[in-house]
Parts: sequence; C-alpha cells; structure tokens
Amino acid sequence: MAVKRRKSKVAAPPVGCPLTACMQFLKGAWTPNVIWYLREESRRFSELLSDIPGVSPKVFSARLKRLERDGILTRAVMPTSPPTVEYSLTDLGRELTPAIEAIVQVGHKLKRRRVG
Repeated sequence: MAVKRRKSKVAAPPVGCPLTACMQFLKGAWTPNVIWYLREESRRFSELLSDIPGVSPKVFSARLKRLERDGILTRAVMPTSPPTVEYSLTDLGRELTPAIEAIVQVGHKLKRRRVG
C-alpha cells in the first residue's frame, strides 16, 4: 500500500513571488560580491575588479550596468583627469546588505562543518 501524500500547510507563493524575484536577482553572476564590496563605501571600477578575482572586465562592466539599471547602485563620473567612475549602493541596494551578510555568516558555519 502506498503512503498517502500529505498536502502542504504552507500557502503557495503568489504569482510573481517576491522571494523568487529577489533570489533570481541575487543568483546573478557577481551580484552578491558587488553588494558586499560596496556596503561600506563607494569604489571605482578598477578597485571593484581587483576585489573580485576571476571576472573579466567586459562581463563585470555589463553586470554593473545591469545593477545600475535595476536601481541597486549608482554610477558617478568624477571630475578628475583622467575621468574616473565611482559606484555606490542606492537605498535599495543597502537594503540587500543584511541578507548578503547573513548568507556569509551561514557560509562560515557550513565551511566549519565540512572541515570538522
């Protein structure tokens, strides 16, 4: 005799679920890293690129443009010679920092469990 399948007591997520939307956004390549490195201060393109090894400048530039378009960061051209660009988090981007920090903390715990 087959075991009866129980129905979930958790309500189905609404259409266009905000959790799914946020996780789709955060799983984008390099997005959590950018938020992590901008959480304290503005950074120039070259500084961010050196903070995040393994990403090509072309791919990274495209990611930064998308984050700017999505309202997560701002891009400011500085009046220097030669001109430099600084990136910083918007209010919306800063709202993501506690989530990224929590993920990092859980990541540390998971790493300790694997080592031990």
